[in-house]
Amino acid sequence: KNYYIYSIMYTLNPKINNQISIWLITMFWIVSFMIVIGGLTRLTDSGLSITQWQLFTGILPPLNEEDWILYFKLYKEIPEFKLQNFNMTMNDFKFIFWWEWIHRILGRIIGIGFLIPLIYFSFRIKISKLLNLYLIFLLICFQGFIGWYMVSSGLVDRVDVSHYRLAAHKFLAVIIFSMILWSWLNINSKKFIISINIKNILMSVLIFLILMQIIWGAFTSGLNAGLLYQTWPLMTDKFIADDIVILNIFSKELFSNPSYVQLF
Repeated sequence: KNYYIYSIMYTLNPKINNQISIWLITMFWIVSFMIVIGGLTRLTDSGLSITQWQLFTGILPPLNEEDWILYFKLYKEIPEFKLQNFNMTMNDFKFIFWWEWIHRILGRIIGIGFLIPLIYFSFRIKISKLLNLYLIFLLICFQGFIGWYMVSSGLVDRVDVSHYRLAAHKFLAVIIFSMILWSWLNINSKKFIISINIKNILMSVLIFLILMQIIWGAFTSGLNAGLLYQTWPLMTDKFIADDIVILNIFSKELFSNPSYVQLF
């Protein structure tokens, strides 16, 4: 059976609709770039280089040697430096600092870049027609909180962030990314068809599996599980590694044991 769903046009004014369309697709690409930068921040192990959540004062990077010394001194107080990076020089620290600073400043750009046009369009269109966009903005704000919640987990008694919080941060980024794209597609389509058939059911299953892979990809990164077995499809010389007990596959091991996480 086919269900025809008509897209929600924000206004009958094509000029305003076009402006919204350009704004949304611009935000889509900025968020895409942000996800890439987030991945590079993780790969370079830069996420804990800034140990404070400076929403406003953190906009400016260190401007002199005294500022650099202060930031480096704060970094030296966390376990990652004491247990892992104790030989780090100032130049090494600057390298990881800049990745994290770019990641954070881009987050602020996304927030401002979404809020200001949203306020503008709220004066041109009824707010009731923009509720989905307000929801996206709230998720963007919440993402900032989740980002700091993730970073804070690596500042006390561990050399890395919680892989659960890392996965939440990544998953919420994908949700925001998808909602912006959906809104853009919606404004550029007069109607679309949802058909309940085997093709669309399989497509829904595929999307679900992709989301699961994204979550376990974050688990794999957070636990450094990808470094355990460096052959594929075998884990060393077996399909299932020796340290994996099949009976435990549906236990908490699946979420917290690096071998199980990599297998999944």
